[in-house]
Amino acid sequence: MCAAGIYAFTAGADVAFAPLFALYTISVAFFMPTIALTNSVAFNALVKAGMDTVKDFPPIRVFGTVGFIVTMWIVDLVGAMDTPAQFVISGGLSLVLALYSLSLPNCEIKKVEGNVDLAEALGLKAFSLFKQKKMALFFIFCMLLGVSLQITNGFANPFLASFGANPEFAETFAVQHSGILISISQICEALCILAIPFFLKRFGIKNVMLMAMFAWVLRFAFFGAGNPGMPGVLLFVLSCIVYGFAFDFFNISGALYVDQETDPSMRSSAQGLFMVMTNGVGATIGTLSAQAVVNKFVYHLPETADFMQVWEGWKMSWYTFAAYALVVAVLFWIFFPKVSSRQTGGTASAQEG
Repeated sequence: MCAAGIYAFTAGADVAFAPLFALYTISVAFFMPTIALTNSVAFNALVKAGMDTVKDFPPIRVFGTVGFIVTMWIVDLVGAMDTPAQFVISGGLSLVLALYSLSLPNCEIKKVEGNVDLAEALGLKAFSLFKQKKMALFFIFCMLLGVSLQITNGFANPFLASFGANPEFAETFAVQHSGILISISQICEALCILAIPFFLKRFGIKNVMLMAMFAWVLRFAFFGAGNPGMPGVLLFVLSCIVYGFAFDFFNISGALYVDQETDPSMRSSAQGLFMVMTNGVGATIGTLSAQAVVNKFVYHLPETADFMQVWEGWKMSWYTFAAYALVVAVLFWIFFPKVSSRQTGGTASAQEG
């Protein structure tokens, strides 16, 4: 990340896509696995302490969201949203996190007796979970939902910035401080994390994940219907509010589902597979597909296009994303099996580090 920032500062107006994207991708490739690893380490520590993973994991996980919010505000307020400085800030925080990780309590690695084949050594045996119908369906829907995950991360700011071309909206808070506005999503995410134990015990894992999927429909639809003025900006705020349900209710519930449905010998690998399907395969497909949609409706407009044509293009993009999310939600509702009540609470057994 630091290298991406240094390159962008050095190249200035001559920055090229290939080297910048390559440096950024290398960083993300090393960062994404830490999300699954964090889940495994947290579950391991909770089990060793004799605590309830369903009840006690969400209040711990919420601090990741708090860090997300603080960083978004810092990047926005120091004026780094449209500069390479954001990459340097990210790299600096990564170094701080690396040093902090050395202070964490020991998380033992599960010893495997006998010969270990390459697939097991690389954690690839988690793919054997696809032999189970319910787990195969779960991971497929993880991928389908993962398509939605990075859409607003990648296009919310350009969308809000596009309103700057209209004098009516150019000086509004939503345009001038889009990062802070979008951070409402993470604030609501933090609150939703704390509510997950109640929802899981009251409605069960399947219904909680279904709530998340329908929340994605509203997330995109509210963006398409809103604008930075009054009262249109309230729809943007509502979109940020439902994001908490959309993101957390699937990601946290999904991690708990994997922890409770898999054998202790492969739980960490299964958490990795969960992240690969959502933040890896799904998010990659989603980013590329969403870019194609935005290109079709927005960026391929003729140079003579006025603001209203661009706005209509963005609306069509957001409504397309909403329609996709609705189809996924309905399919999940129909095909995913009901989860037994035992999977909505209780303490998971020991797992591999």
